Amino acid sequence: MDRLLDKIKGCSPWALLPPAFSIGVATGIFVVYVVALAHDKVVALTSEYEPNKTALPPYISVAGNSPPASCIFTQVMNIGAFAGIIIAVFRYLQLKKTLCKPWLNNISFLAFSIGCFGMTLIGNFQLFAEEEIHNFGTFLTFGLGILFCWIQSYITLKVNFRQEGFRTSILRFLLSGGVTVCFILHTALMSQGLHMHASRSQWSLVMLFLIFVGTFCVEFRHSRMSFQVTDVSGEPASLGFTEISTQQSNSL
Repeated sequence: MDRLLDKIKGCSPWALLPPAFSIGVATGIFVVYVVALAHDKVVALTSEYEPNKTALPPYISVAGNSPPASCIFTQVMNIGAFAGIIIAVFRYLQLKKTLCKPWLNNISFLAFSIGCFGMTLIGNFQLFAEEEIHNFGTFLTFGLGILFCWIQSYITLKVNFRQEGFRTSILRFLLSGGVTVCFILHTALMSQGLHMHASRSQWSLVMLFLIFVGTFCVEFRHSRMSFQVTDVSGEPASLGFTEISTQQSNSL
C-alpha cells in the first residue's frame, strides 16, 4: 500500500488534465442533452420513435441549439477548447526532443489545436443560426480530430515512452478505429435520413474521442511543465518542461 502511495505521489499532477478534460466535456454535453430533453427540444436517445415537428433528433448540436441549453453548450465548448490547447502544447513539448521526425509532432499539434478552435465555432455559432460556420467547425473538430488520433497512435507505438508505448498504442489504435467507424457510420446514416441512429453514432464518436484524449494521462504522469515570469528588465518569461524519471524513451 505504501509503495502504491509513493508511486501516486511521484506522478505529475498534469496527469489529471486529460481525464479532467474528457470527463468535463462529456458531463457538460450530457447536461446540455438533459436540459434540451426537459424542454422538449429533442427526443431521447433511447427512443424507438422517429422525431416529430416539436422534438428533433438528439444530435449534440441540436440539443445545444436553443437556450437555456445553448448557454451551457457554449461554455462547455469554450472551456473544453482552452483545456484542449493546453493538452496539445504539453504533448508537443513532451515529444519535441524524442521524435526523429518532428513533422509528425508538428502535424499532430496543429491538427489538435485547429480542432480545438473548431470546438469554439461549434459552441458559439449555433446550428440553426449560423449553419455554415457551425458545420465548418464540426468538420475541423471531427476531421482533424481523427487525423490526430491516428498520428498519436502511431507515435505512441514507435516512441514506446517509458516502455509503456506498446500497450497504450493498442488501446489508442482500437479507439482510433472506433472513432473512424463511427464517423463513417454517422455520415452514411445521415445521408439516408436515419437520424435516430445517426445521432447515436455521433454520441459514440464523441465519447470514444474523449476517452482517447483521456489516455494521455499515461504519459503526462512522467512530465512536468512550469512557467517562470520575472520582473528583471530584458529577461523574458520562460516555459520549463522536465521529465520526472531519468529513464530515456526510444526515438522515432
